Amino acid sequence: MGLWIAVHVMAAVFWVGGMYFAHQCLRPAAELHLPPPQRLVLWRGVLRRFFSRIWLAIAALLISGYLMIFIYLGGFSALGVHVHLMQASGWVMIGLFLHLYFGPYARLKAALNAEDFPAAGAQQAKIRKIVGINLMLGIVTILLGATGRFWANSL
Repeated sequence: MGLWIAVHVMAAVFWVGGMYFAHQCLRPAAELHLPPPQRLVLWRGVLRRFFSRIWLAIAALLISGYLMIFIYLGGFSALGVHVHLMQASGWVMIGLFLHLYFGPYARLKAALNAEDFPAAGAQQAKIRKIVGINLMLGIVTILLGATGRFWANSL
């Protein structure tokens, strides 16, 4: 089970850590130092690379999580409430990512291809909000995984 925990934790750290870096470090620096058209082009490249890795992280999280549940932890009925909460928040995060990827991100790319920078900026603002929500959910999910076994049995 140690291998699957390591895969699970690393995938979560890459996803949530990447969102933290993009939202809290790269975005403010880009806003300070780049004009909007260059900033939007930068974001297209950053998001393309980041999202390609998120697909892998999601696959790793689902495979490792459900392998641990069914092979090592005795199925859903044997799980603590914290694992159910972690699973639920993870699925919400995946849903938000899918919405972001196929909605605002697709429209951002299309707007940039058409050199419609105001439309691209509007989509980037939507992406920023969704990433902010997913970042908070990711932090909560990590805290559930890290601390749940210490409090979940007292519920």
